[in-house]
Parts: sequence; C-alpha cells; structure tokens
Amino acid sequence: MIDPDKLNRLREKYSGSGGADIHSPEFQRVAALQFSAGGRRTQPFAGVSTLLDAPYRPDAPELPDFGGLEIALIGVPMDLGVTNRAGARFGPRAVRTIERIGPYEYVLKMVPSAACRMADVGDVPLSSRFSLEACHHDIESFYNKVMDAGVIPLSVGGDHSISQSILKALGRDRPVGMIHFDAHCDTGGPYEGSKFHHGGPFRQAVLDGVLDPERTVQIGIRGSTEFLWEFSYESGMTVIHAEEMAQRGIPAVIEQTRRVVGDGPVYVSFDVDCLDPAFAPGTGTPEVGGLTTREAVELLRGLVGLDVIGGDVVEVAPQYDTNTTTAQAGAQMLFEILCLAVKALEQRRG
Repeated sequence: MIDPDKLNRLREKYSGSGGADIHSPEFQRVAALQFSAGGRRTQPFAGVSTLLDAPYRPDAPELPDFGGLEIALIGVPMDLGVTNRAGARFGPRAVRTIERIGPYEYVLKMVPSAACRMADVGDVPLSSRFSLEACHHDIESFYNKVMDAGVIPLSVGGDHSISQSILKALGRDRPVGMIHFDAHCDTGGPYEGSKFHHGGPFRQAVLDGVLDPERTVQIGIRGSTEFLWEFSYESGMTVIHAEEMAQRGIPAVIEQTRRVVGDGPVYVSFDVDCLDPAFAPGTGTPEVGGLTTREAVELLRGLVGLDVIGGDVVEVAPQYDTNTTTAQAGAQMLFEILCLAVKALEQRRG
C-alpha cells in the first residue's frame, strides 16, 4: 500500500502540472528543446520528412562551406551494385519517413541535434540511373566536396558499394580505420567485369590505400559466403562472427573493437543485414542467426569517444519490409552513429 505521506508529496508536486512541467535539471534541458512556449510538442507525423527530423538544407552542397554545417545527413539512392534482391535505392526515402527517433539518447545522455549544426542536405545527385560506374564517380565527387568543407557525412544508402567511393573521399589524405557491421565481409573481388558491387567495397578500399585493414573490425559475419572473404584475413582485418556475440559477450567485443581501431580516425558502416531477419527483413541478402537490435545498439553505444569521421547505414530495401521494421532499425542505428560523430566533434573542439 502506498505511503500516505509520499502520496501527498506527489500530489502537491504533480497535481495540476502539465506535460512540459519537468523538475529534473537533466530532463528539463531536453524538454526545453521539445516544447514550445505554449507547452506543445511538434507532431511527429506532420511536416516534410527528413533523416532524423533534421532541418532540410538542399542548398548546402552548393555552398563552399556547406552552409556552415558540421554534420550532413545524406541520402545515396543507388542499388545498381546488388547481387541478390534489388530495392535499396528506396532506402533513404524509407528511413526519412520514420518518426520519433531521438532527440534524446538516454543511455549516453545526449541530445546530438542540439550539440552541432546539422541538416539533411538531400540526396547525392546521380547522373545516370543505368551506369554503376557513373554513379560511383558522382558519389566520390560529392563526398570530396563534403571533405573540402570539413563536414562529417552520415549517409543512408543504397547498397553497400556506395561505401567504397565514400571512403575514397574520406581517406584521400590518410587511410582510415573502420567498424563494419554486416553479415558479410564484403571483401570479394571483381565479378562479371565490375569492381563496383556490394560484395567487394572494402577490398577495393584497401587496395586504393584509403582503408587501413589492421584498424578494421567486422562484426556480425555469418552465412555460406565465408569462403569469399579470405582477403579480410590476409589483409589483417579483425573478423567477429555473429555466434561469438553470445559466447564472448558484448563488453568483450566492444573492448576488442576499441583496442583495434585505437585513437585514429574511424568510419562506421552499418549494413542492416548485420541484424537477424527477424529484426530486419527488408534487405537484399538476409542471413539468419544475426544480431538483435538491442545488441547492435549496445555495441554502437560502446564506441562513444572514438574519433568517428563519418558513417553510413545501407541496404534498407523497404519493399520487403511489411511493417517498416527494417527502416525503423536503420533510423535508430543512424541516430546512434550520429551520437558517436557528435561526441567526436566535441572532443575535436577541445
């Protein structure tokens, strides 16, 4: 039975108060960003959809400084590099429709959108819907502009081949490390006359000299294509298979990942097929036995403090997603990567 004195204290404090009346200083800070002077919150289902509900700035890429942005959310609607089911070209649009992601990361105690200048700058302008090679030229050129402006790019694909050309821009001055969530290592060789496909972006990135394999960790790997990934092992990448998560525990995987990538610049690439199809059915190459969304979020949170210089979420194919489950998961992973990028940005500010 509730203590009468406690009940009276609660009544005195909370009776007659509204939803915007919050007493905790930490929660007050977050609420102040959400409620208007009249105590109203923005309706999550209204207005124009953007990635993580960020301001929409399609003009920014045409400005030399990207309009003063520190972080740009970018769509890359291209899936000409798939080897199985197509449809990830609709990934950016699907992730934009997801509402109620953030703004508060309650474990990291962050409101990333309030700690940086960020915006959804729209999609990479692609010159051809038919030419895979032309699309990769366009992607690399666009991200070189992002680099020139000193902006951190967080992208939504598209198939995983887009990461190759993004890394060519981000690693142009020095090779970067990478934390790669996936069911597949994506270090295969050229197939059928093309080096631009979603099964080989990271072999090519290493050979291009923009990705440091000894500072690369691949998490969630599984499935029948293991025989294709010898480049990962020979080049010195750290491969952590999905079944190791239960055997070793998440804290051990986080510790190893942080030790391998060290203090240098690191890129975070999240393929949604890292997740078990129960949590991400809407993708081109699903593999049973994957991570849960809870495990993936916990792993990402454990990377806070690393020097994250960019990231992507790829392979969301919404037409195989009967109830937006995969797009929801993709948006949440993008939000967690945003938190990592903002924390790294704060550390660089000093």
